[in-house]
Amino acid sequence: MSYLVLARKWRPKRFAELVGQEHVVRALSNALDTGRVHHAFLFTGTRGVGKTTIARIFAKSLNCERGTSAEPCGECAACRDIDAGRFIDLLEIDAASNTGVDDVREVIDNAQYMPSRGRVKVYLIDEVHMLSKSAFNALLKTLEEPPGHVKFLLATTDPQKLPVTVLSRCLQFNLKRLDEQQINGQMTRILEAEGIPAEPGAIRQLAKAADGSLRDGLSLLDQAIAYTGASAGADGGVLADAGVAAMLGTVDRTRVGALLTALADGDGERLLAEVATLAEFSPEWGGVLDAFSDALHRVQVRQLVPGAEVEADGVDVDALAGKLRPEVVQLWYQMALNGRRDLALAPSPRAGFEMSLLRMLAFRPAEGEGARAASSPGASREPVRSTASAAPQAPASTPRTPPPNPFADAAPSARPVPPAPRETPPAREAAPVRDASRPPQASIEDAPPWDVPREAAVARDIPREPVRAPPPVAPPAPAAPAPTQSAPPAPRPGFVHDAGIADADAWHSLVANSNLRGPARVLAEHAGFVGYADGVLSLSLSADDDLLRSNAMTVNLVAEALAPALGVTPQIRFVEASRPAESLRERNERARDERQANAEANFMSDPDVQRLISQHGAKVVPDSIRPYDEN
Repeated sequence: MSYLVLARKWRPKRFAELVGQEHVVRALSNALDTGRVHHAFLFTGTRGVGKTTIARIFAKSLNCERGTSAEPCGECAACRDIDAGRFIDLLEIDAASNTGVDDVREVIDNAQYMPSRGRVKVYLIDEVHMLSKSAFNALLKTLEEPPGHVKFLLATTDPQKLPVTVLSRCLQFNLKRLDEQQINGQMTRILEAEGIPAEPGAIRQLAKAADGSLRDGLSLLDQAIAYTGASAGADGGVLADAGVAAMLGTVDRTRVGALLTALADGDGERLLAEVATLAEFSPEWGGVLDAFSDALHRVQVRQLVPGAEVEADGVDVDALAGKLRPEVVQLWYQMALNGRRDLALAPSPRAGFEMSLLRMLAFRPAEGEGARAASSPGASREPVRSTASAAPQAPASTPRTPPPNPFADAAPSARPVPPAPRETPPAREAAPVRDASRPPQASIEDAPPWDVPREAAVARDIPREPVRAPPPVAPPAPAAPAPTQSAPPAPRPGFVHDAGIADADAWHSLVANSNLRGPARVLAEHAGFVGYADGVLSLSLSADDDLLRSNAMTVNLVAEALAPALGVTPQIRFVEASRPAESLRERNERARDERQANAEANFMSDPDVQRLISQHGAKVVPDSIRPYDEN
């Protein structure tokens, strides 16, 4: 007994039976009805969305014995042969198996002959992007000016690999991915026609797992029917929700709701207990995080768009929407996405999943701050506004001056300006009198950051007291010159007199703040610190830099430059070391490499960059990423 899989049994035979792709059907139908049929068509899109199916229906419309139209009869010999795959004038070529130029030349040679049975000879080349460059070049001329009785139908899942010379010769139609509702409806119709009972939750899971491909969805439906033992008739089984979930490795959505409730309540013990219960089913933890993100999305929609229709799907959306703040839902959503991305880096998938939930628990607002209803955010912010408005104001008689410009004193001054004397009038020391009839207000400094409105946050940085202009200060009278004493020169920044060199960090600081120039500085920056004792400075050089110590004058310049910091001119000795100590140059290069690596990691982990790469095929130009603080 031969069984025909659902994807082949229920393949559409007419344009009206197609699911989705209305934009392609409309264009092809108009072309067939008006007789303005192009000689080459290119159908692009992901797998299982109808590229080959549309091409076959189009070939049937061209060769139907009752005439060319958008509605082939489906009953004539030509229509039946095309449906059965034995029509001699419809040549289906798999470009993945026939990639060479010789295969294309055979197609070109046969294209010159008239069709045997139909009116038009149709060449359907599937996965055309797999052809070699020489095969494309051989096909170009025939593709541009084919005989009048030949039509080319090309299908591919990767149109970016096609040469622009091929794209310019074809009418291109991009087939869209099907949404869950379309796949769900088609599966429901097929199950009703097959007489197989099914639960709505099972069909919904299969439609979601299809990921936009109807063929993948029907293949999963075949697998689910075999797994659950569902069949037609009174004695047959039912396509149950639990059985499909077990087959797909997904979890019960009520478990996701329990996780969210434990997080919202801040109950860490209950949270880990729910994770342990989930682990008994051996789920795919990445899929659990996907379901978690989907639940957070529905909660956020209910919070911000109350009128929108949101499916509960095992989660108490209304209760969570009233318990969580919208900002917290957004934060947890991003944490779930980042945790999904980092699962491969975790010690184990379960540990990565638990760490994602614990991260959400750690960033949950404190009790009383995050447990406010999201439907009335204005009520929680009103006291803060009144506090900001109740800040003490300056008396009307006191002239206010603008705050000083922080960049006004950036330029060096030839003479230091003495500080202005501070005024402390008694009026400032007295506390402001509060009206006894008004309730006490909470201090704005005690309010959490997310409860402080923008104007109040700005008010935090504005001085509460009026800024008074400093009184003019008379220049000091010239004093008699004091007797001069010979004082030692102040040490340069970073130098410690008579302190020696304790370790490599002190040596690096000493070299960085020295006044060394030219070859002497190059020698000091390439030398690693070994030790300093009794006026002897021991340094090491790598084999590549050993030539730097050959010049005795350069070594003496380094010793003389270090004398002010060490109190004595050191004697420099170069010692052989199996592994030379890290030099200042190596430390700087390591720090630069770390900054570059961090900059590249931060850029590549940005969600917008990932979206451009995954959805639009963007590519990062090598060596084009620079740290933000690099000049």
